[in-house]
Amino acid sequence: MSKLLIEVDDEALAEAQVLLGTKTKKDTVNTALREVAKRRSRAIALAELREMGARGDFDILLDKRNYRR
Repeated sequence: MSKLLIEVDDEALAEAQVLLGTKTKKDTVNTALREVAKRRSRAIALAELREMGARGDFDILLDKRNYRR
């Protein structure tokens, strides 16, 4: 873990604390950083799935004759 001395917008921090349900500034900042990273990863994965769908990579799933019974 790194120690940083940064200036933080107190109103934004307080709002994030409420939204994230955290109790300390440290927990709020760390949770917010993790949430941003997870959100970005999900957005990238979703974009990749959309591209795959546009290419027709999932078309085989639309043909019910290919389903196993």
